[in-house]
Amino acid sequence: MKLKNSFFYTMREDAKDEDSRSGNLLVRAGMIKKTSSGIYMIMPMGKRVLSKVENIVREEMDKSGAQELLMPALILEDVYEKSGRREAFGSNMFALKDRYQKNYVLGPTHEELFAVAAMMKGRSYKDFPYNLYQIQTKYRDETRPRYGLIRVREFIMKDAYSFDVDLEGLDVSYQKMYRAYCNSFDRMDLNYKIVKADTGAMGGLLSEEFQAITNIGEDIVVGCENCDFSSNLEITEVVDTANDATDEMLPYEMVETPNARTIEEVASFFERKVTDFVKTLVYRVDGKTVAFLLRGDRELNETKALKLLGANELELADFAEVERVTHARVGFAGPIGIDCPVIMDREVSHMRNFIVGANKSDHHYVNVNLRDFTVEKIADIAQVHEGDCCPKCGGKLKFEHGIEVGNLFKLGTKYATTMGLQYLDKNNKLQPVVMGSYGIGLERCMAAIVEQHNDEHGIVWPLSVAPYAVCIVIVSMKDEQQKTAAYQLYDELTAMGVEVLLDDRDERVGVKFKDMELIGIPYRITVGRGIVDGKVEFVDRKTQNKQEFSLDECKEMLEKLI
Repeated sequence: MKLKNSFFYTMREDAKDEDSRSGNLLVRAGMIKKTSSGIYMIMPMGKRVLSKVENIVREEMDKSGAQELLMPALILEDVYEKSGRREAFGSNMFALKDRYQKNYVLGPTHEELFAVAAMMKGRSYKDFPYNLYQIQTKYRDETRPRYGLIRVREFIMKDAYSFDVDLEGLDVSYQKMYRAYCNSFDRMDLNYKIVKADTGAMGGLLSEEFQAITNIGEDIVVGCENCDFSSNLEITEVVDTANDATDEMLPYEMVETPNARTIEEVASFFERKVTDFVKTLVYRVDGKTVAFLLRGDRELNETKALKLLGANELELADFAEVERVTHARVGFAGPIGIDCPVIMDREVSHMRNFIVGANKSDHHYVNVNLRDFTVEKIADIAQVHEGDCCPKCGGKLKFEHGIEVGNLFKLGTKYATTMGLQYLDKNNKLQPVVMGSYGIGLERCMAAIVEQHNDEHGIVWPLSVAPYAVCIVIVSMKDEQQKTAAYQLYDELTAMGVEVLLDDRDERVGVKFKDMELIGIPYRITVGRGIVDGKVEFVDRKTQNKQEFSLDECKEMLEKLI
């Protein structure tokens, strides 16, 4: 492409409303533009990158034996009600009515429709296995879009679904997708880890995530200093290493604690460690009030709590509700006499003579033990900390940020059962089809690549996804010899099948260099004064290595590199 008469722009200043390195660089490079919170235009240069990512994914999916189709984005709401997921998605789903007042939604994901499509073929066990996939836009009304393309409301996703007659067949299909994903992300030059994850609203038997390791990202990837353990923070077990305390259980007593409400303030008041306290957190869980007990230095893992209670929604209770169940101001909640069910973290079960809120303003109980109150459940509901014990080897856990670029789900028969997807087995009996679900976020891949591949000058695209492989920069558009050589080289490289960007703009050469570095073209050929001797400058964007070559040598080098 020749830049002079094309749609091309860059920005010198940082984007004011972007909170990630990738978002800022992609906006500055003229590859994306925000239109509203969590919604972006993909501009021409960015579209070339996105198409490269899409093509890699499509090639690997096709090699795995999957077949591509396309589902509608506008879907009758009844479909999600039938599967039981309308309530689970809640306000995250965009909903609307047509002119006949029928309820529709914009598809956040397509398990249900793929099950409907599978009914067209899945009649006999002989019809299986097969895998269907699409590359299509999804819509989710995110509460807090952020990090550029990483958390958005409209995004392009590759979602695939495998159909088998049993779990053994699902294992085979799952492994095919696993390999296809590894191949895809390897080709994108992403540094990633594969972690166990929560099945969430998708449900099913198993979930694994492909996490691109970055300095930012909504996910915390938990690893181990000593072994290959890897897990998402949401589901990582807090290993129960504590022994039951052997101290004599003392009778509890109330102590006045004026102006001491937080754990730190109460610890200072009693001159005790934070781990000597048990905090009581009051939540609303699917519309009901529940109190959670945790050791003073722990936080509630909401994913674990939701799974334990089989619930869909969980949020902190408001002040009025806390005061209603505790009969005290906020800050003095405790398990003794609280007017709601109590769920306790298992670490607390080992403690003796601990301190809790007294459900009375400005008061706490000391020397509290499990015999002094009633709990409904005891389970691991705490958030793991860095440095905690590894569930696999006992070593120390470490944290990294990750961007979830792909996921794999063993759905089992969940959707087949709700949607009526069945087949006749060898004994002529109806059985539910066993499904798997596999997703890749294409714009997330694009953002993750930029997060991992950039420097102080801009983006450093891997060759496999770069918008163009080579840029040719003409130093002076007034020099006919430079122009003639550059245009000739452009035509010859294009004829060789090389994707070339020719910067023939009437700009200062310094501006051209900065723009080419910002947009991240892997190789730059500068046609300047050296052309009188048949020489041009060849620059590797990643290493910044500069060399002088003849035009023929340049072509030979590029033929090897690309």
